[in-house]
Amino acid sequence: MSPAFTWVTLTKTIQVFGKGGDTIDIPILFEDNHLLVVEKPVNVPVQEDESGDDDLLTILKRDIKIRYEKPGNVYLGLVHRLDRPVGGVMVFAKTSKAASRLSDQIRRNAMEKYYLTIIRGEMDAPRAKLENYLVKDRRKNEVYVVGKDNKHGKEAELEYEVKEEEAGMSLLEIDLHTGRPHQIRVQLAHLGTPIYGDQKYGQNVNHPGQQIALWSHRLVLTHPVKKEDMTFTSYPPDTYPWNIWPAYISE
Repeated sequence: MSPAFTWVTLTKTIQVFGKGGDTIDIPILFEDNHLLVVEKPVNVPVQEDESGDDDLLTILKRDIKIRYEKPGNVYLGLVHRLDRPVGGVMVFAKTSKAASRLSDQIRRNAMEKYYLTIIRGEMDAPRAKLENYLVKDRRKNEVYVVGKDNKHGKEAELEYEVKEEEAGMSLLEIDLHTGRPHQIRVQLAHLGTPIYGDQKYGQNVNHPGQQIALWSHRLVLTHPVKKEDMTFTSYPPDTYPWNIWPAYISE
């Protein structure tokens, strides 16, 4: 018998004040005693970095502390990451047991992660698997495709499906099998089809000020305690170039 899936929709939006006084809206897709699933805003770092800007993990901890009037430190486990310019669905663990079980799902590739992205150009095939080896230059914070014989190379694998093509661009759905840093961005740029707005890996065709068109669209996971299979979905905003294809944007 196939597992019963729970499809989750938006439950509420929390509004927090940033360090500069600006407000940040964070939609909550699901929350119980074990999980917190949110829609990450674009250009907000997932965790504290050298910029000193508000980060999502700290914001959410602060919100939980205030909403539930919790004394002392609040636990919230970070089990996966999104690049700062990327928005979309993320799951956090509210207990150490949940964090451990979610991390185990990721290690076993049992958590399915799907992205939407818009690339410059067209793919050679309507769907395919991309397999490369990647090396990260930590000093430059850049990732490169290397040969299989490179001892520092880490295997990176994803599958893509072309959903739409128009105006010299293509909308893809990505099924991410491994979670290497900048993986989707690097593998697509390596084919000569960089992501729209990606300043790091598509600087020859993109321009400053363009928002990268990469969105964490769907997570499929098993609840760490209830053992139910759950699907969480988030759609890109109604902005260019996403709004070229209205069926794929948030209402």
